[in-house]
Amino acid sequence: MRLKSAILVSALIRRANGAGAFAAVRRRGAEEAGAVFVKIATLDGKAALYGPAPPSLDDEDSPERRFVAIVPADRPEAEAEERMGKELRFDPDLWFVEIEDRAGRSFLDIAQQR
Repeated sequence: MRLKSAILVSALIRRANGAGAFAAVRRRGAEEAGAVFVKIATLDGKAALYGPAPPSLDDEDSPERRFVAIVPADRPEAEAEERMGKELRFDPDLWFVEIEDRAGRSFLDIAQQR
């Protein structure tokens, strides 16, 4: 059984803030199963954007949700914002979390390519 999106986001924010980063919800989505997107801003004009891993890289039997980089960490922050605009137009029920961390830590479970 998967964690509800609201619980996942709450835990993510607590983990990031507890580690010295700053995390906040920029958009609340569907409580139960809204897709979760996370922008990691490194405060140097660059940012990464992570979104849900495709089913082929995600273990449906695991309670942990996995993520993949949609916009790599070395890209300008505006590119992550532009991509989020597209995602929001496609799915208005998604969650959008932003983490500001100079080290660029995502605090997410990243899916590994098989």
